[in-house]
Amino acid sequence: MSAEAGPASGGADERVRRVRLPADRRTPAAARALVRTMLLEARLPELLNEALLLTTELTTNAVEHARTELDIEVDTDRNGLTVTVTDFASGPVDELIVGVRNTTSDITEVAARGRGLLLVDHFSSRWGTTYLPTGKGVWFRLDRPGPGGSARPSAGPLRVAEPEGNGDGTPSAAAMSELMQLTPDAYADEPLPEFATGLLTRVAEMVGAAGGTVRLDRGDGLGTQVFARYGRPAREGNELLRVPLAVHRPYSGELELDAAPSAYARPLAVLAAERLSLHLENDRLRRADVRRSTWLTFLAEASELLAQSLDVELTMALIPQLVVPRLGQWCAVHTTDEWGRLQLAASSHADEAMLPQLHRILQETGQDSIQSRLREASRNAAQVPLGGPMEGFAVPLIARGQRLGTLAVGRHQRHRHDPDEVSVLEDVARRAALAIENARIHAERRRVAQTLQQSLLPPVLPVVEGIGFAAEYVPTGDDAEVGGDFYDVLPLPDGRWLVVVGDVSGKGVQAAAVTGLVRDVIRVLVGDGKPLPEVLGRLNETLVERGGGRYCTLALAAVAPGDGDQLDVSLHLAGHDRPVLLHGGGGATFVGAGGTALGLLDTITTPTAELTLKPGDALIFYTDGVTERRRGRELFGTDRLRESAAPLAGYSADVVAARLRAATIAFSVEPPRDDIAILVLRNDTP
Repeated sequence: MSAEAGPASGGADERVRRVRLPADRRTPAAARALVRTMLLEARLPELLNEALLLTTELTTNAVEHARTELDIEVDTDRNGLTVTVTDFASGPVDELIVGVRNTTSDITEVAARGRGLLLVDHFSSRWGTTYLPTGKGVWFRLDRPGPGGSARPSAGPLRVAEPEGNGDGTPSAAAMSELMQLTPDAYADEPLPEFATGLLTRVAEMVGAAGGTVRLDRGDGLGTQVFARYGRPAREGNELLRVPLAVHRPYSGELELDAAPSAYARPLAVLAAERLSLHLENDRLRRADVRRSTWLTFLAEASELLAQSLDVELTMALIPQLVVPRLGQWCAVHTTDEWGRLQLAASSHADEAMLPQLHRILQETGQDSIQSRLREASRNAAQVPLGGPMEGFAVPLIARGQRLGTLAVGRHQRHRHDPDEVSVLEDVARRAALAIENARIHAERRRVAQTLQQSLLPPVLPVVEGIGFAAEYVPTGDDAEVGGDFYDVLPLPDGRWLVVVGDVSGKGVQAAAVTGLVRDVIRVLVGDGKPLPEVLGRLNETLVERGGGRYCTLALAAVAPGDGDQLDVSLHLAGHDRPVLLHGGGGATFVGAGGTALGLLDTITTPTAELTLKPGDALIFYTDGVTERRRGRELFGTDRLRESAAPLAGYSADVVAARLRAATIAFSVEPPRDDIAILVLRNDTP
């Protein structure tokens, strides 16, 4: 072995790397990583141990004695490896050569002092020194073992074809390819942590880092977490190589290596960070897509639940149950009264034991109280933050331009609302406000319908000695609609009583208007003493002219005491179903003859039937809501009505009406699709 003035070129397949490293105690590790990479690329693994040992000795010697930056140049060819370590300290190279020259083949006999160059002299094929205007250096050559020291033929092509080495100290394509070949496991449940650990380990080994960490904050309120770790924690005072992860909000993070920053290490760290960022960004988009799909499903379910309720109180009670605990720790719904004051309508808390405290805080007044912030949100129609102790925010409840109140939501103890959750809550507030407004409108329509319906029916039936009157009325299942069925009992000028049962076609306000018209015309005409056939004729003319295309079926029965204990009934039917005559001794039959419905034709026929009711007999009037009550395709029908009435012989009018009503309702589990009206006229003479 000998010391020479400069390294010799290896010739074919030569690759060169030059890297400048700082005067740092971690520099030997970075130099070893560079040498290891070059040897693996050149398929010279048999030189790895000696090359790493000598590289460590030379770089450590330069760091400890020169205390300047150093350049390391690695030159590989098919025959071997040449490494040159150059520092920038002034002075002769002799300052680095200490102790006597090695004259023994046993390395253990070398003195500890000056062992660096003696190791070079012992293990290298040849070595030497270089002198530059800016500094000095030491190089060594390791030849591939073989016959005569010549290189053996390569077993195959290199993993990465590269005609020339990089001379600027940047990583080679082969080194970068090592990082590019790592991919997450497509079949793992959580592949990214394992992938990040593998990528961090590989880049740390390539740059000689003693340790490394990947930190990630997903913006989920948990703060920055350690996503992957390699090696030991960084020592205090070490300059670390940090590369931020190129991810979008709410993600943020960085890759950190306990390695000396260099032109070789930084590009590899940046490449590793970019690879990891790409997969993290895919993960963020996937999670965001799943999250948005989840929120869309939640909003659809919330809308369906809110739409199903048309009760104001139930709707407001449902809103906090939808919000807590999924979107907040607590929730309170306030509504505005007619004076503009906010009143607590419903509330909920994830911890029910905290509800009394929540109510107490919501009732507090003052400049900084939650109550004042709620008024501000309602007044400004904008989102307003809420301070402690119940931190959160409030959004206004606005529907069709009207301010209905506020929705206040408290944040979870360990999680702040992210933008997606805020958007979802604002959407929930809009849907909740619309549901409340719809429920209020429906309640108002229901009150109007009930009031209008009650005005079309007599408040009470008259009490007449010897005559029993009883009626049952069941409105349609939609209690916000006014039906066209009606009944009435009124006195006639000649002392008789007139029973009226009718059904105007259709439902709603127009049907109610026609119903009111029919009742009023009947009352006026019979009050003037007009005969019932004439009353029906005049009423038909009125409906043809003013009925708006609607028609009416009608049953009129004039009742008066007859001979003995009997009741004489004069029955007139205008297109109405025939009533049932329930005999006091048992049995039931249909009586009367059908006529022409009113409002369809200019002229009508209304046959008159004269009946006699003995004591205990009853005449049962009804509308088509009874006979057309459905159970699937089956109708209640007139025959079932007669069969239901027959066992009721001997019962009072009230009992007969109530039993028939119950039988009709029990026929089907569905709510009535049409009004049900039943009126019973009974001879109550003892």
